[in-house]
Amino acid sequence: MARIRVLVVDDHRIFAESLAAALAAEQDVDVAAAGSGPAALRCLERAAAEGRRFDILLVDADLGTAAEGVGPPLPVPAGVAYGAANGTPHNGIHAGPHSGPHGGPAGGPARVVNGRAADGIWLVGAVRSTQPGVRTVVLAERDDPRRAAVALQAGASGWVAKDCSLVRLLAVIRGVLREETHLPPALLTGVLRELTAARKHRTESERLVESLTPREREVLRCMVAGLGRKAVAERLFLSPHTVRTHMQNVLGKLGVHSTLAAVALARRAGVGPVDLAGEIVERGGQLA
Repeated sequence: MARIRVLVVDDHRIFAESLAAALAAEQDVDVAAAGSGPAALRCLERAAAEGRRFDILLVDADLGTAAEGVGPPLPVPAGVAYGAANGTPHNGIHAGPHSGPHGGPAGGPARVVNGRAADGIWLVGAVRSTQPGVRTVVLAERDDPRRAAVALQAGASGWVAKDCSLVRLLAVIRGVLREETHLPPALLTGVLRELTAARKHRTESERLVESLTPREREVLRCMVAGLGRKAVAERLFLSPHTVRTHMQNVLGKLGVHSTLAAVALARRAGVGPVDLAGEIVERGGQLA
């Protein structure tokens, strides 16, 4: 019988322990737990290195919002191995070799990672980037079509109410492993509306970005990276006055009145930040 390896990520310890215990009662399910997004990523990385990748990530949509980044790690029952890390299959959860003092994964609730809020939806995107083979299901306390749509766009395979039955949750877990996407019926209309609106906004944003010159697009990428006028001038070998003119042209063509609005529109259009580790163009390049 093929075993399903599940990682529960929730900083509410009573809920996490109860859910893990219920899932561990299933004969074909192995469970591990993490108390924060960064701890979950470390857990996934360690499991992959050991050749025991997780199949499913169950993550709290509001992960980390109940804490300010400081707190004890998630405790889990002793006596069962984290993800069968010791080579012997187990049902249940355990601290593993890098656990915290309470028996859970080290690195308790964290609010910010690299300047970004480390909530459940942030974790969905991070897992899709680092562990694309892991299917993620978001556990939510309330129906929220907008956040559900964002979660799906980030790579989630399902959105499930925290108060759903164990039978329902197991059905979702087995379904997403068959490449299905699961949403509560009451959310379908709202999520489709949100996804349609997001696509429309993205299409319009892409059209506006395409109106920029190659140089203006490079300036916009610098703006997305958070560079100020002086830093942009140094990287593009331009005068600050020229950069200011380019920035004004970017705002005008995008139809916005601030750098923040320009960056938001650029991200909707799929424009990423400039690579801060390297040069954009050489002096005298065609974009000058």
